[in-house]
Amino acid sequence: MGKAFTEISAGLTDAIEHAKGKATKVVEHKPEAIDVKAIRENTGMTQQKFCAAFGISLGTLRHWEQGLRAPRGPARVLLKVVKHNPQAIIEAMQE
Repeated sequence: MGKAFTEISAGLTDAIEHAKGKATKVVEHKPEAIDVKAIRENTGMTQQKFCAAFGISLGTLRHWEQGLRAPRGPARVLLKVVKHNPQAIIEAMQE
């Protein structure tokens, strides 16, 4: 077998062992938690205004705030920008 097969096989073995809770060299990367409710409250907006200002559905925002779902991908980026500079997003949305 080739080198690629050996490396893939070793990786799969490590993944299986890790999934079983055994000690491995697997490194898990978990994104930091985002407190969506705190971000919204820091803007001083109601849920409805926050959703309208940043293009988020009300149902999605409620799921995030209740911890039923977590923002992923571009939504995480949007929320991080809103956290640090909500006015930048508001101005960009008005153009």
